[in-house]
Amino acid sequence: MEQSVHDSENLKPAAKKSLRGFAAMDPQRQREIASLGGRAAHQSGHAHEFTSEEARAAGKKRHARATAGVSESPRA
Repeated sequence: MEQSVHDSENLKPAAKKSLRGFAAMDPQRQREIASLGGRAAHQSGHAHEFTSEEARAAGKKRHARATAGVSESPRA
């Protein structure tokens, strides 16, 4: 007897993952916590802020890669 790729008998049920920690929180609460982290980074001097020149150079690099056909993974 031939077995088809689509046989439902051979499929294992997907395990349902329960959300825990940060992922289980309300999206608004996640934003609040992330915002606090960003503020703390700026206050401690660890956050990087691009200058106009840095941003321009990064844009040129990105444009050069896009026109050269180099694909990048999308940002989430």
